[in-house]
Amino acid sequence: MSFFKILKRGFDIIISLSLLILLWPVFLLIVIAIKAGSKGPAVFKQQRAGKNGKPFVFYKFRTMTIDADPFGPSPKSGRDPRLTKVGRILREYSLDELPQLFNILRGDMSVIGPRPLYLSQIPEWNERQKKRLLIKPGLTGLAQISGRGEITREEKLELDVKYVETASFTADVRIVLATIAHVFSRKGIYEKRYSQTESTRSTKP
Repeated sequence: MSFFKILKRGFDIIISLSLLILLWPVFLLIVIAIKAGSKGPAVFKQQRAGKNGKPFVFYKFRTMTIDADPFGPSPKSGRDPRLTKVGRILREYSLDELPQLFNILRGDMSVIGPRPLYLSQIPEWNERQKKRLLIKPGLTGLAQISGRGEITREEKLELDVKYVETASFTADVRIVLATIAHVFSRKGIYEKRYSQTESTRSTKP
């Protein structure tokens, strides 16, 4: 294992564990708000593609109604009727992604890396795009700080590959800082998440 991989894993453990300890009251409040605001589980689970295409269970706070139509309007507009009132707030501040800290601590994901997509999407990628599977998926990445909803699917995949080819600890620190700035500015929050739905049909592995 290279020094960078050891450093990256250590960074992942320290960041995820520290945030889980510090933010447990926030987790509790979010769970209570979700359960009080709509029927259904507080946490949304789904199989996604991990490193080398290995499937893993991906977590996030549920932001849609349990009977949401997965083919409804895109969240990019900010007026998606599938979103619950609590879910809209969680999306606005990216708080729906917090449960992925457990994925990071377990080793399924990293703080920085390509976002985890569906296993069914892998056959659609060319050989270059499949390079994104050479590392663990991340909570945030180069594509997420480079326009989010303003860039195409192909551009996101290319940015993912670019990160894989140029990954370094310095780059990871820059991406973390840029992500924090994006969250507080709420820039591009209603990203067109072409890989993500939260209907009851999609929660099964």
